[in-house]
Amino acid sequence: MTTPDIDTIQKYNSEQLYSHFVSEAATHKQIWILTDEYGSVMLNTDDEDCVPVWPSQEQAEAWATGEWSDCKAEAIPLDKWHSRWTAGMEEDGFAAVVCPIESQDGLVVYPEELDKALKKKSQKLANK
Repeated sequence: MTTPDIDTIQKYNSEQLYSHFVSEAATHKQIWILTDEYGSVMLNTDDEDCVPVWPSQEQAEAWATGEWSDCKAEAIPLDKWHSRWTAGMEEDGFAAVVCPIESQDGLVVYPEELDKALKKKSQKLANK
């Protein structure tokens, strides 16, 4: 399976983006975030404070424009995501926003739900 290009991904709906994210993150064993001088970049939705996440450096950097142009893409290994980020985000009351792209805001997912999906996909890949 080949990774779709940014133009193709821009046309995905939120469920397709989520499936793409989980598959790519589990395959490459990492999640990408954007950071600035204060740490991880945050997005605010109507109901949640969120950490935006992407499955690739290219997709994260595609978001880093305008007011975010000083941000850097940073990879978080999945084992570190599972061991630190999920619990830390839950403690702080943060959600993840999966694959925000130019044309849409992304899908808001709670850390435990995302963690389970990533572990399930990683297990499927390990059993192949």
